[in-house]
This record gives sequence, structure tokens and C-alpha cells, in this order.
Amino acid sequence: MSKSNTPKQVDSRELEQAFSLFNEASAQLTGAYQELQQQVERLTGELAVANVELRRQLLEKEALSQRLSHLLSAMPAGVVVLDQQGVIIESNPAARELLGEALMGRAWVEIAARVLAQTVVPHEWDLAPVGGAVPRRVSISSSPLDAAGGQVLLIHDMTEAYKMQRELQRHQRLSAMGEMAAGLAHQLRTPLATALLYASHLKKLDLPENERIRFADKVLARLRHLEHLIQDMLSFVKGEGGGQDVVRLSSVLVDLQQVMEPQMIERGLNFSIQDDSRGTTVLGNRKALTGALLNLLENAMQACSKGGQVSLKSEIGDDGQVLIVVTDNGKGIDAATQERLFEPFYTTRTDGTGLGLAIVRGVAEAHRGSVQVKSASGCGSEFILRLPKL
Repeated sequence: MSKSNTPKQVDSRELEQAFSLFNEASAQLTGAYQELQQQVERLTGELAVANVELRRQLLEKEALSQRLSHLLSAMPAGVVVLDQQGVIIESNPAARELLGEALMGRAWVEIAARVLAQTVVPHEWDLAPVGGAVPRRVSISSSPLDAAGGQVLLIHDMTEAYKMQRELQRHQRLSAMGEMAAGLAHQLRTPLATALLYASHLKKLDLPENERIRFADKVLARLRHLEHLIQDMLSFVKGEGGGQDVVRLSSVLVDLQQVMEPQMIERGLNFSIQDDSRGTTVLGNRKALTGALLNLLENAMQACSKGGQVSLKSEIGDDGQVLIVVTDNGKGIDAATQERLFEPFYTTRTDGTGLGLAIVRGVAEAHRGSVQVKSASGCGSEFILRLPKL
């Protein structure tokens, strides 16, 4: 009896143990399921909050995009967006009005070559008429769009400002002409009176031939002085310096050497030229620039005594501008004279017109440059003409 009951007792215990393990696993599974359900509920809540925040941000960005679009359309300046290949991918109405309607998908260099002409002012361009419009002047600035190489071009219409500037310059020049009148009368009176005096001697019937020739030469010299004075005055009044020529500095220096070197040798002066412009060009009037530099060289030559040194040098400054420097080791210029040096009709020479350096300054300003003097009594002088390079 005992042998037949043993297997049944073992099976019962194993079954109880199995049920116990099953219940324990079921309880663990129920707990894990509840925990998972809680996590799902928490994540669902967090996702709902995130969706609300994303929806809010999306609405804000859409509103911002609309405002930027309206602002871009309302901007008076033209805006052109280029991709990394320089192709126009976006433009606002102002840009299309200035440059023409067919902009999208076209290369910017093609548009620029068709409608833009460079001026002497950096970053300013003359704009060819589009669709029968009047010619305009614009300034163009660029800024990077992204790391891929895109660009944003901002085009400002400078036409009215340019007209106002030209009008202001005209009024300033008319004012300068009024101030010049009194000085010019004095400048003309003296050589004219001298010429009349010499000419009156020529009427004498008993005047020896050698004296007649001498008086005639003096009359001609005074008349040439008057002609030089009037020519300088006209150059100053016209403000010579404008123009659209591409001027290579090296060739200007060669011309100056051919003109000035014989005069320097005749006066017993050492004349040297150093060209470090590296083929640089400027945009302007070649004749006016050459004339201004001739004025500086003639002044340097007249400031030196026999055996003196005059040098002409061109180089590129640290700021990227072109520097043309005329240096001499002559008598120098005191501080009081330097303050008035560029005034019209101010001169320290009895045979000077007082307009040479005024013309130099006018030419420099007309080319968007400047002229500077460094000097002291007995230490020579250095005149530096600064010009923007092309």
C-alpha cells in the first residue's frame, strides 16, 4: 500500500510547487504590466505636452515667417538671395523693380554685367534703365547666408542722395568761386599792370632794338603768367578728377619720369622713382591725376637747391589704398604755412598762382581720396596722395 501511494504524493507536491511558482510569476508579470502601463500613461502625457509646445512653436514660426515676408516685400531696399553657385533663388519686389522681373534662377554675374556699371565710389554702381525707367545709382553690400556659401545682397537706391550730393557740391563750388573773385582780381591786376607797363615802352620810337626785344620778352612772360593763372583757375573751378578711365599707376609714373627727369637734371637735382604698386589700377581721370602729381613734383623741385633730392614712390598701404608719395629734402614748410597750404590763391612764391595744391586736393577728393603733407622747416617735405584702388 505504501509503495503504491508514494508517486501520487510526489506529484501533488510538485504540482503545488508549480502552482506557487506560476502564481509568483503571474504576480510579477502583473506588477510589470502595471508599471509599464504607468510609464505609457506618463509618456503619453509628456508627448501630449510636447505636441502642444511644438504646435505653439510652429504657429509662432509661421507668424514670424509671414511678418518677415511682409517686411521683405515692404522694404524700400532691394534684397537678392544667392545660392552657393551664385544663382538667384529669392528676391523682393524692390529688387525686381530695380533689376527687372526675370531674376529667379539666373546667375547674379549675368544680371550685374547687363545692368551695372562701376563708379569711382567703392560699392556704388550706375544702374542701367529697366523698362523705360530713369538711370539710377545704387550701392550693393553682401553678407554670407550660410556655411554652404550662399549670399544675401542688399541693394540701396542712392539716386536721390547722389543728386543732393551733386547739388551740394555745385553750391559749394559756386561759393568757392565767389570767394575766389577778390583774390583773382588781385592776382590778375599785378601781372597785367606789369605787362601794360612793359608794352607802353614799346611805343617809344627811339627805343634801342635790344631794349625793345627785352621789353617784348617781359610782356610775353607776364602774359604767359596770366594764361597759366587762368588755366589753373579753370582747372580748380571745374574740379578736374572725375572720369571712368581705368588708370594703371605704373604707366603714370613712366609719363612723369619722362616729363620731370630732364628738368631735374637741368637744375642739378637727383630724381628717383620707385614703383611698388604691383600693377595696381585706379578708376578716374588720367590727365587730372598726372597734372596733380606734376604740381607736387614741380613744388618739390622748386623747394630744393642744387644737389638736392626729389623722389616719387607708389605703394599699397596697410589699409589697401594706393599711396603715391612725393618727397624732397628742400627747405621744408613751417606749421603755420601748412595750415593754409591747400587754400586757393595762397602761395609763398612770388611767381606762384596759389592754385597748384588746391587743384591737387580737388583731384584727390574727386577720386574719393585725400592728400596729406608731412614737413618741418629745414627738414624737407613729404606729400602723400591716397587713392582707392580698383
